[in-house]
Amino acid sequence: MFIDEIEIHVRSGKGGDGVVHFRKEKYVPRGGPDGGDGGKGGDVILEVRPTLNTLHFRQKERFAADDGRPGGKQNMTGRSGQDLVLPVPPGTLVYELSEAGEPALLADLTASNQRIVVCRGGRGGRGNTHFKSSTHQVPRTAEKGEPGQEKRLKLELKLIADIGVIGVPNAGKSTLLSVLTNARPKIASYPFTTLEPNLGVAQIDEDTTIVLADIPGLIEGAHTGAGLGHNFLRHIQRTRVLIHLLDGFSEDPLADYSQINSELSLFDPYLSQKPQIVALNKIDQAPVKERYEQLKKAFKRKKVNLMGISALARTNVRDLLDQAAARLAETPGLEAAEMPMPIFSAPEDPRDFTILREDDGGWRISGTSIERSAAMTYWEHAESVRRFQKLMQRLGVDEALRTAGIESGETVRVADFELEWQE
Repeated sequence: MFIDEIEIHVRSGKGGDGVVHFRKEKYVPRGGPDGGDGGKGGDVILEVRPTLNTLHFRQKERFAADDGRPGGKQNMTGRSGQDLVLPVPPGTLVYELSEAGEPALLADLTASNQRIVVCRGGRGGRGNTHFKSSTHQVPRTAEKGEPGQEKRLKLELKLIADIGVIGVPNAGKSTLLSVLTNARPKIASYPFTTLEPNLGVAQIDEDTTIVLADIPGLIEGAHTGAGLGHNFLRHIQRTRVLIHLLDGFSEDPLADYSQINSELSLFDPYLSQKPQIVALNKIDQAPVKERYEQLKKAFKRKKVNLMGISALARTNVRDLLDQAAARLAETPGLEAAEMPMPIFSAPEDPRDFTILREDDGGWRISGTSIERSAAMTYWEHAESVRRFQKLMQRLGVDEALRTAGIESGETVRVADFELEWQE
């Protein structure tokens, strides 16, 4: 099944915990601290696989990388968590969704084997060997591993093809694609046979191949969601040349031509500027052949050259392909300035926190840095608790709580942890 838009939830691995340990060996008095660091959590990575042409996450929409392992004695560092690599097809746009569901573009993945780290694994916590000093030779504190990151992502696929074949339903686009390329799309004589875009590769000469995409039929109102075309108009955006195929048995092929171009312009004004090769299909049929010359003159008055082909009988299809290839050679690719640019998010300031009074009279401290530090604290170790208190002082949290009117004995909550305020 073809999937070109999906939302997934990803989580990177938590860092391994650092440990509190002291060297204990015979004939080595006062061996000192030797607690090792925890391993790094695994990253979540999206990687382009050129062999894919659909987003294949239908059966599973939640993904998590491995956590890092805790450290050990003798300064042994824990094993790092394995990265989670999710393969995506070329042409995948990656958006991060906010809590309100607003998308922010992270990357446009087009190149083969291109990678992006969407969630970085948490760093491993430091063992107690890092906290020793000349005045503090027996540190009984360490750090827990940094929590992993969690994100909701929206993946949107825009197929990468050199030439797009467009037209009204039942114009013969799938038949033309099967004749020009190695593609084998489903073909029948009723409208909307094509329910998903199809890709095919055409051989121009020994050294040149081009990729063609058959876009499902467009009808009036497609840009607003009517019919099947609205879901697939985005796939035309990456093509450089369009083959506009007209149904020879249509009541008014010229009106079909105008209607399709209008839908393209309303969806994306840039689409109307793409070069088009316009062809009337089914001229092997007598009624179509009789009206071809008249239609050709009508199109000429619109300054459009109309060529006649028959995809089924393979009449003039090679000439059509050669014309499209020639226009493709003359048409530059999409400039880098026209490509969507990723949105850069500056790292959060550690002093960026909020304090709120809760309904039960307690206080809630919120902020990425302070919550991460709380999660990395060994609350069962008195020294670790004192380190966290000093951190609150450095960040200005203590002063902010006093300014807000906190009193002794009141509860202060940071993430899932509760503290009691004492002056």
